[in-house]
Amino acid sequence: METVMIRNENFYVTEVELIYKSKVKPSTRPKIKNSKDAYEIFYQTWDKNKIELQEQFKVMLLNRANKVLGIYEMSTGGITGTVADPKLIYAVVLKSSAVNIILAHNHPSGSLDPSKADLELTSKISEAGKYFDIKVLDHIIISEEGYHSFADSGEL
Repeated sequence: METVMIRNENFYVTEVELIYKSKVKPSTRPKIKNSKDAYEIFYQTWDKNKIELQEQFKVMLLNRANKVLGIYEMSTGGITGTVADPKLIYAVVLKSSAVNIILAHNHPSGSLDPSKADLELTSKISEAGKYFDIKVLDHIIISEEGYHSFADSGEL
């Protein structure tokens, strides 16, 4: 986001300009067909030095054909949690013109079981997306041992 100051005699106003620039050709973007595809792309981009140390939350942005527009690293937290602000998630989703998203976070403990907070957050983000016709296709918990898909287990 680029900002430009507009000056008047009595006030200043920041002009907000939304820009999305992709350096990836559409023909080379990977297509997500299932949870395993999403997990493999997330895992390749995950900081392996943090996967068992700090919880991180990421969002995969997808176009209508479920091709990856990008991955947004929402936050890096502590050992037992991190922040995933739905307002910031949707600011990025709308800016990128994504129509589908996949959420992901890791559990440093290695557990693949979703917590009550994980389930509630997923529901909240999914519900908010309905107002924009943006679908949360999955939420994946990642660890060194593998992954857990909310969609595959009927939790989404």
